[in-house]
Amino acid sequence: MLAVQVEAPLHLAQLVLPGMRERGRGWILNISSVAARHPALPPARVGGGTVYGMCKAALERFSTGLAAEVYADGIAVNALAPTDVVPTPGTLFHHLTTRDDPRAEQPEVMAEAALALCRAPVTRADGSVGLTGRVAYSQELLAELAIAVG
Repeated sequence: MLAVQVEAPLHLAQLVLPGMRERGRGWILNISSVAARHPALPPARVGGGTVYGMCKAALERFSTGLAAEVYADGIAVNALAPTDVVPTPGTLFHHLTTRDDPRAEQPEVMAEAALALCRAPVTRADGSVGLTGRVAYSQELLAELAIAVG
C-alpha cells in the first residue's frame, strides 16, 4: 500500500517536475480520501483502514509540502478527496457502496473538481495564491467555486 499510495506519487512527481519547471507551469493532483482524517474515539467502526488512512495522510502532507516547494516555479500541487464514497471497482469490491446507492458520489463530481484544480493558475492576476497547496473535498470545492455538476 505504501508503494502505490505514497512512493508512486513521489516518483511520478520527480519524473514530471523538470519539464514543468522548464515550461514555468504545471499541475500535480493526488487523489486522497476522507480516510486521511484522524479517527474519532470511540471508533465508529472497528478494524481495517488504519494503514490506508496513514498512506493517504502521508500523500496529503507530501502534496502540501511539494506545493510550497514548487510554488515559485508556477506549479500547482493539490490533493483531492471525494466527499462521499464513489462507486469505483475498489469500493464496490470492498462493499463500501453499490452502483445504485443514492448516497454515493458520482464519478462526474470528482472529475469536475479535478478539472477545477488543474485549470486554476498558481498565482492569480492580483498576485494572490491560486488553487495550490490544498487538501480539497470534491463537493465542498465545487460549492466554493460555484461549479454545478450535471
